[in-house]
Formats: sequence, structure tokens, C-alpha cells
Amino acid sequence: MNCQSLLFLSGLFFSIIPCFVAAYEEPVYDHSAYSECKSVPEDALYNGGIMKDYWTIKNEVIQPENNSYNFVLNDLSGDTIYSFSSWVQIFDADSAVIKASLKTANGTVKCIGNLIARPGCWSFLKGGFVLDFPSSYALLYFKRTDGAMLNISISSVSLQPFTYQQWRKNQQDTINKERKCTATIHISDVQGERVSGASITVEQVSTHFPLGSAITKSILGNPTYQKWFKERFNAAVFEDELKWYSTERQQGEVNYTIPDQMLEFVRANQIIARGHNIFWEDPRYVPSWVRNLTGPQLKSAVNSRIQSLMNKYKNEFIHWDVDNEMLHYDFYEQRLGTNTSLEFFQTAQQLDPLAKLFMNDYNVVETCNDMNSTVDAYIFKLRDLKQGGVFMDGIGLEGHFTVPNPPLIRAVLDKLAALKLPIWLTEVDISKNLDKETQARYLEMVLREGFSHPGVNGIMLWTALHPNGCYQMCLTDKHFNNLPAGVIVDNLLKEWKTEVVHGETDEHGSFSFSGFLGEYNVTVKLGDRTANSTFSLYRGDETRHLYVQL
Repeated sequence: MNCQSLLFLSGLFFSIIPCFVAAYEEPVYDHSAYSECKSVPEDALYNGGIMKDYWTIKNEVIQPENNSYNFVLNDLSGDTIYSFSSWVQIFDADSAVIKASLKTANGTVKCIGNLIARPGCWSFLKGGFVLDFPSSYALLYFKRTDGAMLNISISSVSLQPFTYQQWRKNQQDTINKERKCTATIHISDVQGERVSGASITVEQVSTHFPLGSAITKSILGNPTYQKWFKERFNAAVFEDELKWYSTERQQGEVNYTIPDQMLEFVRANQIIARGHNIFWEDPRYVPSWVRNLTGPQLKSAVNSRIQSLMNKYKNEFIHWDVDNEMLHYDFYEQRLGTNTSLEFFQTAQQLDPLAKLFMNDYNVVETCNDMNSTVDAYIFKLRDLKQGGVFMDGIGLEGHFTVPNPPLIRAVLDKLAALKLPIWLTEVDISKNLDKETQARYLEMVLREGFSHPGVNGIMLWTALHPNGCYQMCLTDKHFNNLPAGVIVDNLLKEWKTEVVHGETDEHGSFSFSGFLGEYNVTVKLGDRTANSTFSLYRGDETRHLYVQL
């Protein structure tokens, strides 16, 4: 007998009573997502979850007075994370942005996902929501963001609940698979005979996963700040010092003194650095003298900027954010033509071919209320660049959060990961409008989602310390005493690094352990004999084998 009851169907309103049985007690999160538009929708994830018996009603037209596609959900549980997905097809001549939302019994409205639906094929929407309190009644509805009449078909709807414990277990399972590796250390003598009973100490000396923060020139000449930073982070990004308004305040007066000195710090401490940024499309952050240029003069200034910067710092930065926030602004394209951003990427690719080129924008992963930066808009822009001959190397998601929505974060990452490009969270922070304890709690949510997602290759915090504070969120006070967010970061850095391992070789002369990816030192002792070695644990399914002679 099916555990759901269909209560009524009237004018595209569906009422579903979910009931939670053993089948849903230990769900394994499904990272499946699709970035392409398909002729036939895929099957529903989780076999539909608590919407298992939903069927597709095709060719229905929603009348303007209703103008939405609605599901009534009864008795949703509190303290529950819901993963939502569906396939959508629009019957209009043009594409449209569709937003899915949830309205609970107390009137709370949550955006749970969005997509750009296209005529003639099926597009995949994936998102979700969190309910802290149970809701006896909820309305899950789809609407066009332009307010026009909705004319769609929906298929393969899925709503899968997870308890917080189940959600965290899925995170940890992914971490164990993607961020850790098993190693076996074999000890023998010079004749190759196995040595049993030898004591082994293994210590991780560095981690492979880049987790870093923005820095500013305030770190220069500040040994306390430098010590604090290098003890924690293996990656850095300059908050402002590479931006055009910092390196050329007056036309023709280019000065790289400060970024040069900051590079000396990161080099001396073997810290990798991202290049942020070459251009910024937001007119508020275009140098004032550049805003006054037009036509050939602007074109000349732009060419001078990219040639100067890229030739100066060739091979220095692992990434370049080439044209920042292209989904929201178009200062240069308005003035120099629609192919301008494409030309920026092409030039950067030619001048620094070893650096990875990134798009970088906000509100892709933070919310689904910003229609300029839907996950599909990001994907379409990537494809436009590819069609122009630019093969994008990475996906940059800023991550300026107010209230994080974990299932939405994971769903967006899933959809972008389908492109098989490295994903970085490039500017993570939590709004300063929240108290520091809440900032810390939300920061932990975001960092756990990022670190546990198999498509994420690095995380950068936007927590550069200025004399008067930070952009939105500081990790410490001005004396480098941890604030609540700093405590969270330190705890996670410790959690995501292998503790010192002590053991003894077995009768086969071997010792095995599981550790986080990175570089390790190993010390082997037996009586008065000692041997030292180093090895790496790197991503892959195979056990890493190390052979040491004692």
C-alpha cells in the first residue's frame, strides 16, 4: 500500500499527505543533476520521495488569475531538510525564468529553486528548503518571474526529507570518499624481509584542499597578522590591491608596489594566490577616470590594463577572475560591444596560459531570488564564452550569505558540477546584520556544504582584516583573539586535518590508516634503528602504498 493519499485535484492544486516510513529513514543524498535541456525528462530522484505518486499533466494552461502551478503539502515535519527537484517544459515561444517557492502555514515564503525553462524540451530544477518548525499546510508553487501567464508542464517531481543527522551523515560519507584516502605503509629491512612490531608515527604536514582567505595590505609589516594567517591558511586572494582602481588611480600612473609586497609574503610562506580581478563590470568600481572615457580612448585604456597586469604577473596566480560579476553588470560591453568580455578572456588566455580563468559572481549559490544570477544564467554565460572560443577553466561563486539554505546550496553545486569544471567558493562570508554567534553558525553550514561537495575544489573566505574591521565578517578582533566565526574556522581546520597517527606494523610488516589528502612525514622505529620518509595522499580510489627500509 502506498504511503501517500491524494486528497483532491482542482485547477492544478494537488494535496499530498506525506508519511514517513522506514524507506526514508536512511536516505542517501543523490547528487544527480542535469545542465542540458532534454527531449524526455529523466526519472524522479528518490523515486519521487514523499511525492512518489505524482503524475504529469501535460498541455495545461494556467489562467492569469491563478497564474501558478501549485501543490498543497500537508503535515510537513519540522527540523527537517527537504531536497526538491522536477523537470519543467514551457510551451511559449521564448524561454522564461521560473521560480519555485514554498509558503508555509504561518505565511513564511521560501524560495526553493529556479531555472530558465525553454520551449520544446525539458529543463531540470533542483533546490530545496529547511523547516525548523512543522507546517500543517504548505503551498509549493511555480511562477514566472516576469508575472506573465504560466504555460508549462511539470514531470518527475521529487521531495525528499532528511533529518539533520542524516544530512550530516551524507556530508561525512562524501568527505570520507572525496577528501580522504587509505594508505598502507610497508616496513622491511635492506634484504626485503618484513619487519613486524616496528613503531610508526605519521604526521600530516600540509593539506591538498585549498582553504584560504582574502588579505589586504594591512598584513604587510604586521608579523602577528602574518603568523596568524600562515598557521591556518594555504591560499590567499588580495581583496582590493590588484583591482584597476588600486593599481592605476590616475591614468598612466600604474603602481604595483603593494601587490608585489603581498606576493612576497605569500611566496615566502608557500601560499597559493588567486588573481582578483582584471576587470569589474560594476560601474561603481570602475576607476573614475575610466568612466569618463569613450570609444577608442576606452579601448586603449582597457588594452593597456590587461597587457600590463598579465605581463607583470604571468605565472604568479593560479586563477584569474577575468571579468567580475558579468551576470549583474555590463559597463564595458555597453561601451565597447557585446563581445568585449569574450575578448577579455581570450586575451587573458593568451597572456597567461597556465593560469585558470574563472567567471565570478554573487547570488548564484546564496539565494534563488536573484533572477540575474540563476544557476542556468551562469551556465548559459559559460556556454556563450565557449562558443566564442574560450574554454573556461573554473566556476567562481562568491558566497556572500545572509541565511544559508543548505539544500539549495548543494543543489546549485550539483547542477554546476555537471559541467565537469572546478568549482570554488571565492568570497565566503555572512552578513554583518546578524549577531556574531549567528554568523558563526551560518558560516559552519556553508563551509561544511562546500568541503563535503565533490565538485568543490577550494574555498576562500572574505575575511580580510582592516584596521577598522572587515567587509562583513571578521574571524578575530584586532588583537587576533578569535571571534565566534574564528572558533568555527579553527575547529574545522582541525577536523579536516589528520591527527598524528601512532601504530605498529603487523606480522606482514604493514600498517594502514585513512587520512586527509595532503603531504605526510612518517617515522619508523625499532630498537635503535630509525627511518624517516615522506609521502602524499592524493585523490583517487586506490590505496596508497609506501615502502620504507629500516
